[in-house]
This record gives sequence, C-alpha cells and structure tokens, in this order.
Amino acid sequence: MPEPWYREGLRFACTRCGNCCTGASGTVRLTEVEAAWIARHLGLEPEDFRERFTRRLEDGSTSLVEKANLDCVFWSREHGCTVHPVRPRQCRTWPFWRANLQTPRHWIAASRSCPGMDRGPWRDAGWIAEQAADDGTSGAAREVGSD
Repeated sequence: MPEPWYREGLRFACTRCGNCCTGASGTVRLTEVEAAWIARHLGLEPEDFRERFTRRLEDGSTSLVEKANLDCVFWSREHGCTVHPVRPRQCRTWPFWRANLQTPRHWIAASRSCPGMDRGPWRDAGWIAEQAADDGTSGAAREVGSD
C-alpha cells in the first residue's frame, strides 16, 4: 500500500471559529448512540430529540437539522457549539475527513475556511488515517431510531 501524501503528518488545532458549523448547507450525520448522548446532554428524551433536531436523509441515515440561516442547530454565535462535549463523530474528526485527505489540493481547499488547519500540534499519519477511516461522514452510519 503506498504511503499517503500526508506521510509526514499534518497540523491542526481547533480555534472554535465555527466556520465548519455555519454558512453553508450541509449534512451532520449521527448514530443512535450519538443521538442518545446529545439528548441526555440536553435533558431530552431520545424521541423528543429525534423529532426536534434530526432529519432522515435519502440514504436512510440521519442528520442534524439546520437553522434557517443554515448554521448547525447547535451552533450559537455567542457560545459556540452548545453540545461540544458530545458532538457527533463527524464534527470530532474534522478536518481529517477522507474527502479532505484525498490530495494536497483537497486539504488546501478545506484550509481556506479553517484557520486551525496547518497550525497547532502535528498529527502523525497513522492517527490521521485512523480518524479518516471512521470519520463519521459516511452514509454507512447506523440510522437514528432504527432499533
């Protein structure tokens, strides 16, 4: 197997700027377990959480809903991510998503809107590959409410 282009590692330190949480429509996939964590964090019953904060995607998986301005439903301009300790894996693995790691050009494109990329501590290639392998962006995640 060839070594990845990022074999020397990459830098990243989240600045909590919110750029990845705001501005453009997107999909934030979550699993049943992640939904339960967030519901508990918010003091909600799982079914109430699902009705208020999730939507079903065409592939059958589940995503968080967005605000009318397209910000993540849990992003606050004043406080940042209001579910940060229990945010979905997709949010926790940013920017080490398979899509961003395809080529250096993909990484550079993503870094244009993320001030934490190419700054902060080095992440080694093995750790990066581990994050990307289960980055939370895949439709293969178990759908919420499927049990």
